[in-house]
Amino acid sequence: MNLKKYIIDIPDFPQQGIIFKDITPLLNNAAAFKTVIDEMVTYAHEVGATVILAPEARGFLFGPAVSYAANLRFIPVRKPDKLPRATVKTEYALEYGTNTLEIHTGDLQPNDKVLIIDDVLATGGTAKAICELVTDQQAQVVGMMFLINLTFLKGSNQLKDYPHRAIIEY
Repeated sequence: MNLKKYIIDIPDFPQQGIIFKDITPLLNNAAAFKTVIDEMVTYAHEVGATVILAPEARGFLFGPAVSYAANLRFIPVRKPDKLPRATVKTEYALEYGTNTLEIHTGDLQPNDKVLIIDDVLATGGTAKAICELVTDQQAQVVGMMFLINLTFLKGSNQLKDYPHRAIIEY
């Protein structure tokens, strides 16, 4: 299936000079969405994941579905002050700014095998920050799976120490 036909470029969003990849047409097509989830589940099994982590907001669109279909635990990675219990956090760079991510303290256990799922690999800052959160909790990143890799931003360069894959590349 040609999944690229379900991705629309939106120029100058969220700010001037950014070309946003709108994935909502893919989500609105049952066959395309199922294809993506099935491919992510296959990768989860290939790498031997025991838990799925996904950052908000668009990672949440894929992570829980993959977790359910693969029968694996799901841990949300949130923006600051969204989680009600004690958290561990890290700051990271985006292609157009910085942000902070948090997970609940104790959600990850030592030796958990983590698959990180997100919609887009851009600069790699978000994924690398999540890797640091995972390893700081003595868990292991066994892979990262993205719907889209924006290869021109060279995010894969930041992730050389971790197995990662994308379904679509631009």
